[in-house]
Amino acid sequence: MVYTNSPLVSYTKISPNKTSPRNHPIDTITIHCVVGQCSVETLGEIFAKESRKASSNYGIGFDGRIGMYVEEKDRSWCSSNAANDHRAITIEVASDTTHPYAVNDKAYAALLDLVTDICKRNGIKKLVWSTDKNQRVNHLNGCNMTVHRDYANKSCPGDYLYNRHGEIAAEVNRRLNAEATPKTPKVLYRVQTGAFSVKSNADALAAKLKAKGFDTYMVKVGNLYKVQVGAFSVKSNADAMMKKLKDAGFDAFITTESGTPVTIETPKTETKVIKVGSKVKIKQNAHVYGKTTKFQSWVYPLTWIVHSMSGDRVVVDKDTTGKYAIMSPVKLSDLTIVE
Repeated sequence: MVYTNSPLVSYTKISPNKTSPRNHPIDTITIHCVVGQCSVETLGEIFAKESRKASSNYGIGFDGRIGMYVEEKDRSWCSSNAANDHRAITIEVASDTTHPYAVNDKAYAALLDLVTDICKRNGIKKLVWSTDKNQRVNHLNGCNMTVHRDYANKSCPGDYLYNRHGEIAAEVNRRLNAEATPKTPKVLYRVQTGAFSVKSNADALAAKLKAKGFDTYMVKVGNLYKVQVGAFSVKSNADAMMKKLKDAGFDAFITTESGTPVTIETPKTETKVIKVGSKVKIKQNAHVYGKTTKFQSWVYPLTWIVHSMSGDRVVVDKDTTGKYAIMSPVKLSDLTIVE
């Protein structure tokens, strides 16, 4: 069997206290408490001493960081029972030094992540915990979680973690099941208003839709740029949107086909510049150039033709009907060009 190590590890210091290789496939999790809110580095220094004759596969510091001291291919010396440690991954978790040897939220969250990762990589499809020591040590009824107190007169892993083993198993199993269950793609009903081989044409349609107040987007499918409005999980909502689009004068139909999102580019519009011969309107209440006098009220609604220009002084002469002529100067900023 090929063994791997957890990618969650951020610190490694391999202990000399180990048996290599392990003689049993990994099928068990054994969680311990450190009895100290120490770092992964401190734990590494402890296990580095041969005189300690102790180690664990992994350790979790008070800050939630994960250290590795014995690779998974090897048996750690952790649980006072060789048979258990040959088949188990052992994990020391930073804890308080007094009963119930509580661990903090960061360490507990890291423990859940690590145990989930160990199960995934080693094919442990379900964690099973029992409060019955006999079931634990004999692995009855699928039980695959053991504790140090099963094999020695110790309180390890402390009541805080011991009483949460059922909760740990449930959460890890929830994560394993969530990843194992294939997700059914959600069907979305999209209202499509056009498909173009030339993107600029799609951009132009998208601009028209936005100008009418429709929130649109574009996707590319094959060689076509498709302009769509909305993505609805309820078809009746898509039907309602399609009706709105058709009432606004757009072609539309419903599709469930998606595609690669494409950025809509705003079509460049040519800026029209007022020049001699341009058709313009005089802004309401604008004054005759250089004076405080306003034009007569009938002048403002008409469209005028520019006769001459000098800087910001523009002279308008006749209106576009040819019926009126005023030959009057107007400030450039008081004119708007007419399409």
